[in-house]
Amino acid sequence: MKIDPALDLVLERTIDVPPELVWLAWTTPKHLMKWFTPAPWTVTACEIDLRPGGIFATTMRSPEGQEFPSAGCYLEVVPQKRLVFTDALGPGYRPGKSPFMTGIIDIAPHGSGTRYTATVLHNDEAARKKHEEMGFHKGWGTALDQLVAYAKKM
Repeated sequence: MKIDPALDLVLERTIDVPPELVWLAWTTPKHLMKWFTPAPWTVTACEIDLRPGGIFATTMRSPEGQEFPSAGCYLEVVPQKRLVFTDALGPGYRPGKSPFMTGIIDIAPHGSGTRYTATVLHNDEAARKKHEEMGFHKGWGTALDQLVAYAKKM
């Protein structure tokens, strides 16, 4: 896949957690809810139907108690290697209400750890810029740190 810097954001890191634990953290609601949002934000609900067209939905809660539901669907599921999801489509590939992004999580063995790449595709430069200004790198990086810490206890 060719990255377009005008439209795409990427977070790449080598982490000291094996790929199978990264996969479980991303694909099991009870695990995903423990790390998915940077603290002090929390995830109050998560639904995963791990198949192309299946639902990927979370509800995030701000420290002030506001809830932000988000729902989309999986486009590609390659066990232990890749997840592709979008909010442009809902479950069963129904058009989404307010599309914002497509996320791609690539998981590859790297020694005893994992080469982790999160790529987020946007439909225009304004959406990419907005996501970057919202704190994409810090937020997704913090969530990844939380995933690593959580996975080490799994």
